[in-house]
Amino acid sequence: MARAAYACAMRTILPALSALLLATTATAAVQPDKVATMRDAALKDDIAYDITEGLTTEVGQRLAGTEAEARARVWAARTLKSLGFANVRTETFDMPVWVRGAETAEVTAPFAQKLVLTALGNSGATPAAGIDAEVIGFASLDELRAAPAAQVANKIVFVTHDMKANQDGSGYGYFGAVRRNGPSVASAKGAAAILIKSIGTDHHRVPHTGVQNWTDGVKPIPAAALSVPDAEQLSRILSRGQKVTIHLTLTPRDTGIHQSGNVIAEVPGRDPRAPIILIGGHLDSWDLGTGAIDDAAGLAITTAAARRFLATGAKPLRTIRLVWFGAEEVGGFGGEAYAKAHANEKHELVAEADFGGDRVWRMQATLAPAAKATSDQLMELLAPLGVTPGRGAAHGGTDVEPTANAQGTAIVDLGQDGTRYFDLHHTADDTFDKIEKPQMQQAVAAWTAMLGVVANTETPLAPGAAAKPQ
Repeated sequence: MARAAYACAMRTILPALSALLLATTATAAVQPDKVATMRDAALKDDIAYDITEGLTTEVGQRLAGTEAEARARVWAARTLKSLGFANVRTETFDMPVWVRGAETAEVTAPFAQKLVLTALGNSGATPAAGIDAEVIGFASLDELRAAPAAQVANKIVFVTHDMKANQDGSGYGYFGAVRRNGPSVASAKGAAAILIKSIGTDHHRVPHTGVQNWTDGVKPIPAAALSVPDAEQLSRILSRGQKVTIHLTLTPRDTGIHQSGNVIAEVPGRDPRAPIILIGGHLDSWDLGTGAIDDAAGLAITTAAARRFLATGAKPLRTIRLVWFGAEEVGGFGGEAYAKAHANEKHELVAEADFGGDRVWRMQATLAPAAKATSDQLMELLAPLGVTPGRGAAHGGTDVEPTANAQGTAIVDLGQDGTRYFDLHHTADDTFDKIEKPQMQQAVAAWTAMLGVVANTETPLAPGAAAKPQ
């Protein structure tokens, strides 16, 4: 009877004791003044700048599934361990790999001249000797869609557009459809190949690559992006009203199934039962530049912000999990693999940096209604950095979106200034010299403030499955 009474008492006392301990833990959470101190220290932190320099110098370009991306994973794991992160490991997955080959184009009539272009990801190939065909131009993807197949068949399709630079980069979604969908539309109409005006806002003779995926049942055809000046030149040639022909050579190839992977590290939380805060960026890059703004900078910013906890000893309540995702550029394989591998682990909030190395100017969040006070506190800590609240739901990013969608997590977007981002995006010009340290340090400070708040609140942040992004 005594043992039964003791067990009954423990069933009553232990939950109360657990609640007391949890409350005590909560009072030890980082307070706003301590978060502000961490934030301000980040403004002088060189870690993000050094990570970006190291990755782009010691590894360089990192096309998904290649030997270069494999070297990047080794570099990442070694770096994260040296910075003091816990539970550093690599989770690999398999994926199809496409690599580029020869890339040349030349107007052969009526005004003979060379053009500067690059193949789009998953492009089909010409014969080694190239092809010669007449060019037909369209002012938009919708105009191509409306064209009769007989008008397009056996021709090289050229599609232009008029993307402009802006701070939030919002034009990319709309104008990017030319790259994502144009090749399949042209192929379905019998085109011999497709050329598009680069999805970029610069006027340098440097083309922008990017992935496109063929619609089921559509035959891959050669698909490439002209530099913005070359696309505008081709438009002027076509405007003369004469028949235009081009000799085009593209010889990319599929190399089969190879390995990519996600590199994971953690700042362990005080409460191992608390759902995870997931942050990061993507480790892979396109093969033209060295992937400084896309996305070594994003990795570096999120890593430096998480490391502020290690540097100060301010252990967060919730575990912060940092992921350097693989194979984002070619289809978001890393994010999908992570969501599948960690489906049984509860995530509270996700956030990703994948928009260059410039300053954060806006914060958007998708949080539970009960988390308004947390959101307000976050904005108070971001305001001294010049960050303003944005309207609308947060998106999260390609790598963290699968987890957000599957679990109904909270999402925070720390919007970086994208005014010059699409001058460099997916080009040979995406190199370390474009990184501006003071802007990157401000971004690290903003991320530090965000993590200081969301990783230290007991308030439920996730809106739940019913509020999944659509």
